[in-house]
Amino acid sequence: MELTRSVLYLPASNPRAIEKARSLDADVAILDLEDAVAPDAKAEARRAVVEALTAGGFRSRVGVRINGLDTVWGADDLSALQALSPAFVVAPKIESPEAVHEVAHRLPPGVALWIMVETPLSLLRLDRVAGAGAPLAALMLGINDLGERMNLVLGTEREPLKPWLAAVVAAARGHGLLAIDGVVNATDDAARLEAECRQGRAFGFDGKSLIHPAQITAANFAFSPSPEEVAKAREVVAAFAAADAEGKGAIRVGYRMVERLHLDAAHRLLARHAAASTRPEAEPI
Repeated sequence: MELTRSVLYLPASNPRAIEKARSLDADVAILDLEDAVAPDAKAEARRAVVEALTAGGFRSRVGVRINGLDTVWGADDLSALQALSPAFVVAPKIESPEAVHEVAHRLPPGVALWIMVETPLSLLRLDRVAGAGAPLAALMLGINDLGERMNLVLGTEREPLKPWLAAVVAAARGHGLLAIDGVVNATDDAARLEAECRQGRAFGFDGKSLIHPAQITAANFAFSPSPEEVAKAREVVAAFAAADAEGKGAIRVGYRMVERLHLDAAHRLLARHAAASTRPEAEPI
């Protein structure tokens, strides 16, 4: 299983950041050609991405966020990636299935597509967009753009966003996609990061977008199964494996009744735990 607990954006125009990222414990690194790069640095950043992907050496899975195809840079970004093999490409400000297809048709073979959900229209069309089909693999919540466009005032609890947090996860689950929560801009606010990671996990996200290496440990910890969850999952698996559970759709495990759907969930959780155990151990903030 490929983990997506920590998804770290790296400005492609910053060679020191890219070099440092090769040894970081983020599950995923995104070389960013869009928001993190000034207009006059786009071409140089694109060349840096080509060099970085050619050289390789990253511990993380590596993707590239391109500029939108409605900009003067987007088509050139995709052209530059044709001979390379990022794990995925991130497309910004996608608002329709047609926009998904437009990017998908220009991707190198075998490269997945992740899209940003960061405009009011993308929220209102979530089901259609999420159902656009392969190679679409993930929905990434773009909180900065969304908050600005909707004139939101977001506190630690992100109260105005809660309906949309649930909606993004529902759309992702309904169409077999990953769901990645948005960033915390305050890189020195450990308490807020920890709170948002817990909230994102509670809403069902697979991981969190990050903008600083110092945020990786908190995300890895929050989106890894806890020892208590692992113990309960193993208990469910063992109970259904017992001879007297054969053929039964629901059984009692301790104080609760569990069904086969709980068995499936237990297997998924244990798979995540096994994958997380092969990465460096994460500690809480």
